[in-house]
Parts: sequence; C-alpha cells; structure tokens
Amino acid sequence: MTVEAQMDGKGAARRAVVSLAILAVLTALLFLAVPDAFYPWIKAFHVIAVISWMAGMLYLPRLFVYHSQASAGSAENETFKVMERRLLRLIINPAMLATWMFGLWLAWRGFGFSGGWLHAKIAAVIVLSGVHGYFSRAVRLFAADSNVKPARHWRMVNEVPTVLMIAIVILVIVKPF
Repeated sequence: MTVEAQMDGKGAARRAVVSLAILAVLTALLFLAVPDAFYPWIKAFHVIAVISWMAGMLYLPRLFVYHSQASAGSAENETFKVMERRLLRLIINPAMLATWMFGLWLAWRGFGFSGGWLHAKIAAVIVLSGVHGYFSRAVRLFAADSNVKPARHWRMVNEVPTVLMIAIVILVIVKPF
C-alpha cells in the first residue's frame, strides 16, 4: 500500500471518529435540553445505524466474491484489501456499535426488555453480530492472502445478512408474539 493510500485511510478514520464524537455530543445535549423529545431521536439514530450496518454487511461479502477471484499480489488484490478494511473499520464496525447502543437503550426505555418479539429480535441481532465477526475474520484472512474459501461460498454467505434482516424487520413491525 502506498503512503498516500495510508494517509487517505488515516484521514478517513479521523473524520469518522470526529463525526461519531459530534453525534455523541449532540445526542447528550439533546437529552439534557429536551428529555421528552429524546426517544424519537434515539429511534431515528438507531434506524440510521441499522441501515449503515446492513449496507456494509450486504456489500462486504460481495467484495469477498470478487476478491477471492483476484490473484495474490495483483493490484486488484491489493485494492480489495483496502476497500474491505475501510468498509469494515469506518462503516460497519461503528454502525454495529451504534446499532447496539441505541437499540439496547430503546429496548430498555420503550419496552423494559419485555416481549417475546423483542427477545427473538435481540437473538437475531446476536446472530447478525456473529456473522459480522465472521466477516471481520475474513477481512484479516484476505489481508494476509490466506483466504481458502471459493467465490461460491461468499455468494451463499452473502444471503445470510439478508435473511436475518428480513426476520428482524418482521419481528419489529409485526410483533408476532
């Protein structure tokens, strides 16, 4: 990786951290200024975080499909490494943390952690977090040129976040139990 690419990555990471810090400060100010209006804002932040997390979780395995077909040491291979690392570190990881943080607060404040649908939703989100961990490990393996999974594997794994997302949305909207 070139020095320029490393500097661009560090700048992007710095901007992401500053953005998250600004969001945290604004959230705290909102809570202190207007506590009654806090719930819908947290709900909005939660939805934004979920959308960001899911976008990354749907895109990353697609990158793995293409990356698994690239030759080790090629320019294409190195480009995929940068793309995967940045997507994971700058979008997926922060979005997952924000999703959990806001979601747990909403579950506590809005529902007192009660309801079968909520327990099932949390279980599905735990499974999705496990898939996230699997993808994180894959990023490390691809970075070390140690991936042994074929493109077919990544095409099939690409569907897992979609199935979990569908289940989670149905549980939240329909609340079947």
